[in-house]
Amino acid sequence: MSPQLHGLLQPARLAGLELRNRLIKTATFEGMCPGGVPGEDLIRHHAAMARGGVGLTTVAYCGVSPDGLTFPDQMWMHAGIFPQLQRLTAVVHGEGGAISAQLAHCGYFSRNRPLNIPRPRGPSACINQYGLFSGIPVGGAMDASDIGRTVAEYAAAASLVRDAGFDAIEIHMGHGYLLSQFISPALNHRRDAYGGSLDNRMRLPLQVLTAVRGAVGRDFPLLAKLNLSDGFKAGLQIEEACQAARLLEQAGLDAIVMSGGLVSRTPMFLFRGASPLKQMVPLEKNPLQRTAMKWFGGASFPDLPFEELYFLELARQMRRTVDMPLVYLGGVASAEGMAQVADEGFEFLALGRALLHDPELPKRLQHEGETWRSACTHCNQCVASMGLPGGIRCVLNEPTAFA
Repeated sequence: MSPQLHGLLQPARLAGLELRNRLIKTATFEGMCPGGVPGEDLIRHHAAMARGGVGLTTVAYCGVSPDGLTFPDQMWMHAGIFPQLQRLTAVVHGEGGAISAQLAHCGYFSRNRPLNIPRPRGPSACINQYGLFSGIPVGGAMDASDIGRTVAEYAAAASLVRDAGFDAIEIHMGHGYLLSQFISPALNHRRDAYGGSLDNRMRLPLQVLTAVRGAVGRDFPLLAKLNLSDGFKAGLQIEEACQAARLLEQAGLDAIVMSGGLVSRTPMFLFRGASPLKQMVPLEKNPLQRTAMKWFGGASFPDLPFEELYFLELARQMRRTVDMPLVYLGGVASAEGMAQVADEGFEFLALGRALLHDPELPKRLQHEGETWRSACTHCNQCVASMGLPGGIRCVLNEPTAFA
């Protein structure tokens, strides 16, 4: 086994947390919280990741408020689900793993009717294509009170997460959700202190980071998922992404999970491989939305050739910009690729589809060493499986999932 691969499998520290290795199960929305409550499927899912040997498993999309959800069956962090959160963390710890919660807010990108406001809100007024056929076709612009309330909600959610036994928090600043909407020049058209220059567009993400840090303390690990690029010309590009990373580093962030793409426009920039649209369409419950997906969804979900380590060149630029730990994500499919990532100075490695296919991957890597290669075919049907009963799964392991 190469020194680089061996190093990934050794214990490592992330702020005040000791991890058994440098492998992270990245946040991939599970679809396992019926009615917004963490279910047994969610517990089994993350227990399997921990049992398989991953250092840190990440619970995806933990909304910080009811109006921060894209649809009703997502989890939001409140005292009513505290016992389920405690059980989730206890089971993962019992399997020898550590667990992180990804705190998120959808901004304007929602099909969920907000409780106290007439429409979902983000940095600027806009067409809400995701809610077009659900009666909320327009997103509004957040005002000062909205911003202050949202920052406080992140802090409250962080306190709940820490008290429930989670070991780390990932603040979602990517993929076109609220904080990403503020960062992206294509989505933020404000003319006040929260728009215009990158310093202004980073103001809310930095305020959220400061509030979360104040809620959990100095040694509690805080990561952020940040786009390297939005994946289209008018969006965030790598140069500004690197500047954003520098600002986050200066503000005390512990690590960045590097990613890319907007769910609303360029999801295949993140996934690569075969489009899951064919499997997604029949699962859509809204007939108008289903028809729109069938006829126009190909523009957002085209096949996009998979290549191993597809974010590496962009990630290298961020590596040259900051000294903080960086988590590489994107197209890791072999032991050779893992070793290259480690050799190029990335402290941690995040995996999604490869671990969905085989939660025992870390243990298998110990035995197979340099010969390991993922059997994931990058068909991306796991993306569609989020809408199936029981939530996300690798369809190679369940070939009748879409029968």
